[in-house]
Amino acid sequence: MQFVTADTHFLDEHLLGIDKFAPRPFLTVEQMDQKIIQNWNELVGENDTVYHLGDIAVYFAKPQSKAYEKIFEILNSLNGHLILIKGNHDNRGLFKYLAKNNYSFNGKPKFSFHDVGVLLKYDHRQYYLTHYPMMLGIAPQIINLHGHIHHYAVPAKENINVGIDSPEFDYLLPEKIPFGTPLSFSQIEKIVNGKADDFAKRG
Repeated sequence: MQFVTADTHFLDEHLLGIDKFAPRPFLTVEQMDQKIIQNWNELVGENDTVYHLGDIAVYFAKPQSKAYEKIFEILNSLNGHLILIKGNHDNRGLFKYLAKNNYSFNGKPKFSFHDVGVLLKYDHRQYYLTHYPMMLGIAPQIINLHGHIHHYAVPAKENINVGIDSPEFDYLLPEKIPFGTPLSFSQIEKIVNGKADDFAKRG
């Protein structure tokens, strides 16, 4: 199966607690990270593919390679083949470290990398997977899956925030998404349809 997620912000102490930008009611980053890893691995299988749309982690250490090593350990504990799209908190040094320590299993690499985005056809839709929201007015048939804006939503039905703090998971109610769980494309389809219906009702 294929899944998509964004804005895990592993190791990021700044997001602990309750605020409007990214409410994460954890006391420590260890609690937050373990909850994401647990929920991720309960859903994603070893041979599944997860598109991660940026802002993997926010962590600083000296030397910097220690930070990269810690982030690698977390990513390596996650099930699936990870296709990583660069976010504003992800630097080229991290991607180079992950590439250097990359490995393959069942014929596919653990990590694949993209700087800007991926155009993906799934079922009957086209999706443009990016970190930042993109206004695709010239191609309204394409749905932009993105992260970056945490607990906010773009006021356009073609833009879907798939970050783990997204308010657009409400379109899946009464289904409850465990914190940090990547979205399946069947769930994304429900969100796309729910948001389109919502905008149609607004007139």
